Parts: sequence; structure tokens; C-alpha cells
Amino acid sequence: MLSEVMRIGIDLGGTKIEAIAIDGSTEVLRRRISSPRGNYAATLTAVRDLVAAIEGELGVTGTIGIGIPGAISALTGLVKNANSTWLIGQPLDRDIERVLGRQVRVTNDANCFALSEATDGAAQGANTVFGVILGTGTGGGVVVNGRVLEGRHRIAGEWGHNPLPWPQNGEHPGPACYCGRAGCIETFLSGPALSSTYRSIAGRSADAAEIASLANSGDRGANATLDIYENRLARALASIINVLDPDVIVLGGGLSNIARLYNRVPPLLKSFVFSDSADTPIVAARHGDSSGVRGAAWLWEEPNGSGTV
Repeated sequence: MLSEVMRIGIDLGGTKIEAIAIDGSTEVLRRRISSPRGNYAATLTAVRDLVAAIEGELGVTGTIGIGIPGAISALTGLVKNANSTWLIGQPLDRDIERVLGRQVRVTNDANCFALSEATDGAAQGANTVFGVILGTGTGGGVVVNGRVLEGRHRIAGEWGHNPLPWPQNGEHPGPACYCGRAGCIETFLSGPALSSTYRSIAGRSADAAEIASLANSGDRGANATLDIYENRLARALASIINVLDPDVIVLGGGLSNIARLYNRVPPLLKSFVFSDSADTPIVAARHGDSSGVRGAAWLWEEPNGSGTV
């Protein structure tokens, strides 16, 4: 029998919309549908119908938290910075509240990832958590004492659009970034960036999983590529440690599956961290690809509406 405390989390992605229902701390239901790409009105309908289906099946009304690949602007109240471009410029949170007839909580999907791992994941019990997404892009989220830190402009954790620190030969000014600048961390640490480095060294193409496999087999080009990547990742994370000094850094996204990162990167931090020690744990996400949708559910900490944002 379900309790009266149910949280529904929704991961509103570019290709799929995933929903999860958590009863207390237990996942009781999960649903996934294709995103209606390019159609904002259909997106609202899809979310409404997904929530109705879950609540109808379980017979309980839940709180609603939503993670999006962007943010709600504190200035305009409209979606910004979303790679699901049909959401940009829309009052998404207000429109979903209208179609559902209740309050919702909406935040960046990297914030949801960090919250999930801080709540019952790899960083459970830590006071300050920095959650990192290493994938097609490079995102991040900050959780302090169990609460998402969004910041004045709701961009806290967006480390991917800072410049790569302590640039080395050949890294300045750096590759052009879609944000309009050059040399952003994302242009060095994303999956496409890793593949680009390998191509420049080995003269052929490979994705992150292939590069990791080749390195494990002793391929010189793949190992040289990962050596470069690990040094860049250490520098980028050290800049976060120097500002935020988190208790734990959790890695997610496709590149977080490269096992050697967890052994090779921590010893490199000491050269860049402004301290007499640099022992910040760098760990893999416990919930993997599920962290985003789980974190959306955890945006509501209490059933009476006391949330984590």
C-alpha cells in the first residue's frame, strides 16, 4: 500500500520525457515517452497526460518536480539556455502549473542530477556537493545541505562556460563555443572534444567508449588522449574546488564511465588547488542515467510544499 507521500519527477529531455514516482524513498513506477520535438503545446500535453497516467495507476496525487535542459530566467520568467530550443522563451513552469492545476518546481537537469546524488546517491550525507555532467555538453549543479543552489541568475554550477584554467601550449584561445566565446571548458571536456583530441593525435575518429577501450588495450594514441583529458579535467575541477571547496564531486554523463578518471584525476589536483592538501573525493554517480529524473522528484522535500529549491 502506498503512503500519502508521493513525489513525481519528470526529466524533460530533447528526445524523451521520463517520469518516476517515488513513494517515501522507494521508486514505485517509471514511464518514458518520446519528446514531441519542436512542438511546445504538444510538450505541455505530453507532461499532463504522463502525470495523469501515473497518478491514475497509483491512485495517489503527487508533488511534481521537473528537470529541463536549460533554466527559467530570473529576469523574464521564461526558459533560457535550453538545447530543446522549442522551450526557449516560454513560461514553462507557469504553463505546466496551468495544465496540471497545481504548483510545480522546475530547475536545470544538472541541478537535478546533483540533488539526486546528494540525497540518496554517491554523495549522500555530504554537506556540499558539486555534480558534473560530462557528455555531449559539460554541465554542473551545486547542492548545499540538501538544497539546490540556483544562484541569483539561476546559473550556479554552469562551469562549462568558464574558460579552461591555466591554459597550456595550443589551448589558447581555444575552440569556438556555441555560446559565442572561445576556450570554454565544454570545448575541451565534452564527448565531441575528447573525440577531436583523439583525431588530432591518431588521425582517425573514435567516440569516448572506443577511446577508453583502446587505451585499456595499450593504444598509444588513446592513452595520450586520455592523459591530456585528465589533466584538463583536473584543472577545471581545481578551479571549482578553489571557489566552492565541495565535500564531494560526483561525475555523471557518458564520459563518467571511463573508469581510469577516478584514479588518474585526483592526484593531479594538488598542483592547482590553493591548499596544502587536495583530497576532494571524485566519485561516479550511484544512480547513473536515472539521477536526473530522481533528482526532479526530490525537488519536493516535504509533502506540505517545503521544497529544496
